[in-house]
Amino acid sequence: MISIQQQDFDSGAEYAALRDSGAGTGAIVTFTGLVRDSGDLEGVRGLFLEHYPGMTEQVISQLVEEASRRWDVRKARVIHRVGELLLSDQIVFVGVCSAHRGDAFAACQYIMDALKTSAPFWKKEITTDGEHWVEQKSSDLEQSRTWE
Repeated sequence: MISIQQQDFDSGAEYAALRDSGAGTGAIVTFTGLVRDSGDLEGVRGLFLEHYPGMTEQVISQLVEEASRRWDVRKARVIHRVGELLLSDQIVFVGVCSAHRGDAFAACQYIMDALKTSAPFWKKEITTDGEHWVEQKSSDLEQSRTWE
């Protein structure tokens, strides 16, 4: 299941929903990302995220499908928030169920890495001195290439 939303999410409830994936599940891996001060500018107050509605969900769905082709994914959940977010707000949740931990870890990391480089999101950093669009990091692109 994929959700692009403005409202916050409950990581515990999302874990519980993943736990309900069936008798063959032996591992659940989750990742929750928070808005942090990137350190690029002083006075960072938060982020504003935009996305391409419809296209974003389609791209994320394809990422989950690719993860399911590569690893034993019983169930996956991706939530990404958009709109204005303050420092320490939850921004993204990725959860994966599998029979074994190795597949769950790999699929979760793959989905998160691909989200950073493939999904159509745009981030604007909000500071006390104004706003600026955030460029994609070369380290994220390098990490994403390791999955090719």
